[in-house]
Amino acid sequence: MNNPDPSNDRYRPLKSRYSETPVLLIDTEADPFEILDAARQRIRAASDLLETLYCLCFKQSDVSDIPNIVSALYLLTQDGNELLEIARQRLPKPTAI
Repeated sequence: MNNPDPSNDRYRPLKSRYSETPVLLIDTEADPFEILDAARQRIRAASDLLETLYCLCFKQSDVSDIPNIVSALYLLTQDGNELLEIARQRLPKPTAI
């Protein structure tokens, strides 16, 4: 499938999708501070999950839980990273004095 250059599109599909048809999109023209808040929310959720895992006793866990945890962490961090990238592009550039 030939996708257009996403940097020219207002609605950028998330890279973390599992299908050819994107259903979750980032509005690249949204307020950059709202995009930053969405990024922070996802990165904070991933960090909280990692902290919980660090504190847990794994005697009750199952090996089949590992792919589920990795998938959740991947989605949260990948989406958060993409949101940060778009917000960085949208924020005003500092001017030299």
